[in-house]
Amino acid sequence: MSLPNVLKNYVLSSLKIREIPLKRYFNISLAEQYSVRFCGAIRSGLATMDSGEQNPIVKITQGLVRGTKSTTIYDDDYYSFEGIPYGQPPLGDLRFKAPLPVQPWDGVKDCLEFSGKPLQKNYQGEIEGSEDCLYLNVYAKTLNAEKKLPVLVWIYGGAFNTGSCIKSKYGPDYFMQEDVILVTFNYRLSVFGFLSLTDPSLNVPGNAGLKDQVLALKWVQQNIDQFGGDNENITLFGESAGAAAVHFMMCTEQTKGLFHKAICQSGCILNNWALTKDTTDLAYRLACEMGYQGENNDAEVLEFLQKCPANELFQMDKLNQEAILKGSYFAFVPSIEPYDNSEAVIRKPLLESMKTSWSNSIPLIIGGNSFEGLVRYPAVKHKPELLELCKTRPELLLPPELLVSKSNEETKLLGKVLYDLYFKGLEDNQQQFLMHYLEHASFYSFWHDLHRVVKSRKELATAPTYQYLFDFDSPTFNHHRKMFCGSDIQEGVAHADDLAYLFNSFYSWKLEKDSKEYLTIRRMIELWVNFAKSSNPNCQHTKDSEWQTISQSNTNQWLKISNDIRFEEMPKEFQHKLDVWNSLYGSESL
Repeated sequence: MSLPNVLKNYVLSSLKIREIPLKRYFNISLAEQYSVRFCGAIRSGLATMDSGEQNPIVKITQGLVRGTKSTTIYDDDYYSFEGIPYGQPPLGDLRFKAPLPVQPWDGVKDCLEFSGKPLQKNYQGEIEGSEDCLYLNVYAKTLNAEKKLPVLVWIYGGAFNTGSCIKSKYGPDYFMQEDVILVTFNYRLSVFGFLSLTDPSLNVPGNAGLKDQVLALKWVQQNIDQFGGDNENITLFGESAGAAAVHFMMCTEQTKGLFHKAICQSGCILNNWALTKDTTDLAYRLACEMGYQGENNDAEVLEFLQKCPANELFQMDKLNQEAILKGSYFAFVPSIEPYDNSEAVIRKPLLESMKTSWSNSIPLIIGGNSFEGLVRYPAVKHKPELLELCKTRPELLLPPELLVSKSNEETKLLGKVLYDLYFKGLEDNQQQFLMHYLEHASFYSFWHDLHRVVKSRKELATAPTYQYLFDFDSPTFNHHRKMFCGSDIQEGVAHADDLAYLFNSFYSWKLEKDSKEYLTIRRMIELWVNFAKSSNPNCQHTKDSEWQTISQSNTNQWLKISNDIRFEEMPKEFQHKLDVWNSLYGSESL
């Protein structure tokens, strides 16, 4: 019997489907037919290829993708599909606009490796990446599990201006010790993801980067079952801006039903850096920085900016400096969209969105790191005058939202409350003053707003909410503290230090399995994976100290993940600081 007939009979007997020519049914070449072995399962008329092969092929909605069998640093096998396109390249007239779904393709698309980043200006001031960036990665422990696998979808951080989904930063090695599927994806950043214009006819209301995230979630919902994933059990999780993005996804109707539980690590929509309150003239002023000499006309500004070389659209240092004075880090971040549109993600005030959110009925893990404010050390090191401003203008210690509709006298009084809380009596001790400035930054930029979300969930949510504190202080593996502080500060769990215990990254190495660092990885992975599996994160590591929900306990208790792991009361000093911050707000605005 000829090889084509052998293959044809194998498919018909294994899949028990009616006789259809392979080329027409699977849209692959004869040579590709020879090289593919099919498994004995078919889902919705689409075949997943034999997971025993080195380069398995999976049929998704848009066509066939070829992945590869990979091995983690701890020698666990898994399957990797990197660089699957989920949106059309947002180039030319599509620049700044909501993404369009990717078009189907013929043949088999190789998705063996991917290193593409969204176009961005990195922290070294270098321009890198590409506008053609709407790709995602799928990592599956197995392609032929007896039972559909829970799915975790990761959104990276970077203040909505840097970051990517690439494997060298967010390697799946630790998650692939478990029976799960991990999805990571790129979304547009900075001006490409968050330019906003008010003219409805131009269809650029802003938040294109968040709309990329919505499209990626739709792709996961439509296709993840082809990799053995359960599209009715998807957990969305992220860190920093990624956590704020998760929270935005929780508060928009666009994503209702696309995921089923969420994890917010060190970020939420209330953080002052997560939303710009004013996009007035930003696009026009950027165009002027680029040499535009016309009127402030949205259509003309858009035409000019769409024709600018992409790499040159980062000439916005002046705009970013103004954003910093308003409490943010960058000018182009999410914003409330100026008019109704079919893809709108943010149209209502944030507090209102939280109150009416569909996601109050899905489980949430939320928390942060014990010394988040170390992320601000590079800024104060290069601008020590910031410390002096605390003394001369204490109102700058207040979140910008508290400055609205208040007199100078009122803001000075409120500012003095925070000054006394952190700095009173430390004026002559420069080092202590600095450390208390960084502690203030922990509450100003992260902890108090996380606390507000927890209070909201306590009142409004019908699903469980779990609160945590990550406090594992490794002298060698807390990489972000080292990045932010060098050898100047050698203790404290900084913003993003938790990432090293979830993802294998370029700065990591293979740990000994008897190390405390490896134990912390296992704790984090098992907590997060158990939550993804069952909506309850408790596991063997919490058997002596159960992680309770805020309904079972209260908003001042959390799971502390440190050298040991236990559910406990927040330190009294921490609670006192939260109470002082709460006192600055009226009950409605809190």
